Amino acid sequence: MTRKPILFRLMAPHIAPAIALLVAVAALVPIANLAFPPDHALHVPTATVVLMGKWLTFALLAVALDLVWGYCGILSLGHGAFFALGGYAMGMHLMREIGPRGVYGHPVLPDFMVFLNWDALPVAWWGFDVFAYAAFMALFVPGLLAFVFGWLAFRSRVTGVYLSIITQAGTYALMLAFFRNELGFGGNNGLTDFKDVLGFSLQASETRAGLFALSALALAGGLLLAQAIVTSKFGLVLVAIRDAEARTRFLGYRVERFKLFVFVVSAMMAGLAGALYVPQVGIINPSEFSPANSIEAVVWVAVGGRGTLSGAALGAVLVNWAKSFLTGAYPEAWLFVLGFLFVAVTLYLPKGILGALRAIRLGKRARQAQAASAQPAE
Repeated sequence: MTRKPILFRLMAPHIAPAIALLVAVAALVPIANLAFPPDHALHVPTATVVLMGKWLTFALLAVALDLVWGYCGILSLGHGAFFALGGYAMGMHLMREIGPRGVYGHPVLPDFMVFLNWDALPVAWWGFDVFAYAAFMALFVPGLLAFVFGWLAFRSRVTGVYLSIITQAGTYALMLAFFRNELGFGGNNGLTDFKDVLGFSLQASETRAGLFALSALALAGGLLLAQAIVTSKFGLVLVAIRDAEARTRFLGYRVERFKLFVFVVSAMMAGLAGALYVPQVGIINPSEFSPANSIEAVVWVAVGGRGTLSGAALGAVLVNWAKSFLTGAYPEAWLFVLGFLFVAVTLYLPKGILGALRAIRLGKRARQAQAASAQPAE
């Protein structure tokens, strides 16, 4: 069978509209925010731009999780840790950019280190005054952690619920570690009071619009990368591993290498999402390592459609839109709604929103084809 060209595969019907939409909003939302006055009907408030930018970073995290869960069967309950590590890498750079403008006016040490009587910058903070180094570390550290964990877990053939529990336990351990002041990452308060990124004020509407556009384009890039992986021969092996791991191993494939590669790529995508998230929300603290955050990401993917990529991004945006609304209007009801949503999707929409729509479309085509074949020839 002749395989389709890669460009054709990347622009599959369920991905192309998502890419086009993201490119459009990356251009139109900043224009609506900056070009129109606040009293104009087309004006998008800066607060809304920031909120939507945050949702887009969550959508990128959901795509990263769907890549390993939806196509390789690895249910990770620890992707929040990769997201947080990417966020801390960017947060450390933003803290270094503050310089002597902090409360204590120290040219090198962040305020919390001065408060704790530290007299020198820890080794882990060296190099974070350079943006390129921080951006590299936002990808490298999550990727390295995923490589070490995956190399140990996949070679030991840890799968299923056991792997999920281990990833969740690892996330919880990291959260406890980052709560400790002596680790040098701000302890309970984390990193905050950021002022600039690359010399641009984080309080300026232009900077926030730029970060939004960057988040939209990063999500589009993440979708393209994931689509390129899952539509390649490599992706076919991933699906085979998901559906019949023992049989795939019996056929001679080194299953642990395939799982390790896609797990590392997914972790780096989650780290990038965290690095874009921090300058938009203005804070990163150990609560981002909370296992609940990782479980919530699983709900996003389940709602949008496991194994659909664009559905995972859609689920992240929809669930976080509902969260923003309900936590404002009915804050005590949100967790009950989230739990009900997960149970309802599991029971009645096992393929999620996009998976259900796709099944309806395929069913309609099948009925049309059946009706056409049943008509007598003239």
